[in-house]
Amino acid sequence: MSKSLTLRNNRLSFLIERRTLSVILLLIAANLVGVIVCVGLGSTFISPIAVIRSLLGIGDSADSMIIFSLRMPRVVIAIMVGSMLAVSGALLQGVVRNPLTSPDVIGISGGASLGTVFFIIYFSHVSIRFMPLSSIAGAFAAAFLIYLFAYRRGITPLRLVLIGIGMATALTAATYMLILTASFTPTAVAVKAFTFMTGSIYGVSWKRDVMTLLPWMIVFMPIALIYARHLNVQELGDEVATGVGSSVNAKRTILLIISVALAGTAVAIGGAINFIGLMAPHIARKLVGPSYGGVIPVSALIGSLVLLLSDLVARVAFIPLDIPAGVFTAAIGAPFFIFLLYRHRNS
Repeated sequence: MSKSLTLRNNRLSFLIERRTLSVILLLIAANLVGVIVCVGLGSTFISPIAVIRSLLGIGDSADSMIIFSLRMPRVVIAIMVGSMLAVSGALLQGVVRNPLTSPDVIGISGGASLGTVFFIIYFSHVSIRFMPLSSIAGAFAAAFLIYLFAYRRGITPLRLVLIGIGMATALTAATYMLILTASFTPTAVAVKAFTFMTGSIYGVSWKRDVMTLLPWMIVFMPIALIYARHLNVQELGDEVATGVGSSVNAKRTILLIISVALAGTAVAIGGAINFIGLMAPHIARKLVGPSYGGVIPVSALIGSLVLLLSDLVARVAFIPLDIPAGVFTAAIGAPFFIFLLYRHRNS
């Protein structure tokens, strides 16, 4: 009997892993198709065949210039920012054990935005490579304040979300106040700050933006994947996790640091793009189940695809206007959040 049960469990585990691998491969293919479509569409149309030829280095020089100089940096940033926000949201939901949690909903992205706008206004003459540090500092300050206000003989998920929503609103108001009251700020800098608050990846470049964000992604994304297994143990409860030898508080702190760092650096380059960190982990769990070994990479691929397509619509739907991508992620994410609130109203 026990042997039969073991074989059945092993077979189920194999099927789950195969399903996760299949979903990851399909999402990779979807992202590749999205890249080809995104770099081909615009005021100048480039056919998919011409795009592929240019990506292989055998395309027309004019097409290659448009693709690699103008459109590809924006596509790469969309992939990086979307995946980092999604992984940050997945980690945060696992740490807090609350499906309504994401960096933007509870104010961490708001803190990052305040830190970045502060940098844009007062240190715009300094290299942009230091901007993620200001953003991360703001994100950690917001996380500390949220924890401080939400703590009352422990942290409950509902109190954390409510305090976080209030903190997000307050930080957004403080950021706009900072922009409006800095009378010495040049108009161009103020416009840049307002555009940033909407969430836009317009005008990004390889050297200034991609190379600034890339080191942070290379460091924190692998660490998130490595520490994902600790979230599976913590899902069983603190007592069980401690019983199997997991140092719960230490691992939880590390996971929270990774989540805040990913959100902070993504916001520094992509602006206040909302709801990707909320939606992507939910969709990932529907596709591959609750194991964070699958949820983390699938969330990353979903987040990159969502921002890639949102930015595509923002860029081509209203030519010659270039609408911030954050407008479209909010249009999708706000109803999604309301649906989650309704679904979990009795939890």
